[in-house]
Amino acid sequence: MTPLTPVTTSPLSTEHLAALHEVFAADPVLRRTQNAVARVSVDDLAIDHQLATALTTTVSNRIDDWKVTNQKKSGRCWLFAALNLLRAGAKETMGVKEFEFSQNYAMYFDKLERANYFLASILETSQLPEDDRLVAHLLRDVMGDGGQWDMAVNIFKKYGAVPKSAMPETESSSNTGRMNAVLCLLLRRGAGELRALNAAGDTAGVESASERILTEVHRILTVHLGTPPTSFEWEYTDDAKVFHREGVLTPQEFLAKYTTISLDEYVCLVDDPRSEHPKGGTLTVEHLGNVLGAAPVLYLNVDIALAKRLAKEAILDGEPVWFGCDVGPQMVRKEGIWDAGLYDYAGLYGAELAMDKEARVRFGESAMTHAMLLTGVDVLEGQTRRWRVENSWGDENGDQGFYTMADNWFDEYVFEVVVNKNRLSPELRQALAAEPLALPAWDPMGALA
Repeated sequence: MTPLTPVTTSPLSTEHLAALHEVFAADPVLRRTQNAVARVSVDDLAIDHQLATALTTTVSNRIDDWKVTNQKKSGRCWLFAALNLLRAGAKETMGVKEFEFSQNYAMYFDKLERANYFLASILETSQLPEDDRLVAHLLRDVMGDGGQWDMAVNIFKKYGAVPKSAMPETESSSNTGRMNAVLCLLLRRGAGELRALNAAGDTAGVESASERILTEVHRILTVHLGTPPTSFEWEYTDDAKVFHREGVLTPQEFLAKYTTISLDEYVCLVDDPRSEHPKGGTLTVEHLGNVLGAAPVLYLNVDIALAKRLAKEAILDGEPVWFGCDVGPQMVRKEGIWDAGLYDYAGLYGAELAMDKEARVRFGESAMTHAMLLTGVDVLEGQTRRWRVENSWGDENGDQGFYTMADNWFDEYVFEVVVNKNRLSPELRQALAAEPLALPAWDPMGALA
């Protein structure tokens, strides 16, 4: 078969540019739009005011009666959402309305484990050149704050959890940029050192350098985040004014005593819209994880309609739902609302901008960027209309930090929900035991919420 000749565009000529300017200048609507955008935000012009005001915050089924948390200047949303899921049962067990787990404690061990995971990946790929796509990916995404549900489970199962009072926030846990930059520098330098030692066949040198690098990571984390407790004395007063002196507990004992769900019984359902990844099968992503030797990240690929139905059923049963989404598109942050048709940028610019969910994933327009908790759903005559969302951006926006999501936004921008396996059909439960399709490390499904 004769190869196709690539089609290319022509250089932009002065005549072409002049013609474009002439067309623009001749359009009075475009000139008025230009004048407006020079003075106000384009979002203020593109927003559908009627949609924005019609999306009420009330829902027919709401389970939250607590205050939101605040991840501040960090990307710990996945840990906040996971701990917020656990705290629903902890509050009930303790008989208190307000309670927070220590997000700092969970992040400390995630970063320590992730550094070890990174070093192992560097050694595993040490025979590949530095500009290999996998090596370049590993070196680019060294030490961010994001993660996935299974990564949170790995931390909880190994290290337990503690109340916020046992390991409170620090300046660096709430503002992770500088700490992360230092860790990235240390680990990238270490990657070069380990690759050189491994190429020289210096096994002892590799082991010694790996141990030294991990010790330095531990030192930096402890300086920035504090020393995590191995045990602590736990006392509290419940909402009935009864004082409880629980004695000294380890983090593992605290997690087991005060949480009500079995982490092993929950599964992450993902909507991978690409046709080559069949629904009803499992997926994983190479080199995506944090704890060496722990279970890999596992997704069960399902239709978004099924994910919505199971999420609704969980909320109707009083269970909040962890979910991951592409948070930015079609959102008004101040009002705390999402609707798939909220902004008409295409109409404003006179440009074709529509892409379906599959195309957005394929061409880099959409991926998982944020994790939150579903705490309410509005159902009318069996039809889901909107969702109530516990965010972790503080209480200044939305309904004191709770956001409202139109059902059409769920279809377009939600990618994953976590539910109990007992909500799955027998066929889907059986599918969980099958060997997952392994996607490359840089696949969009490996994006960290």
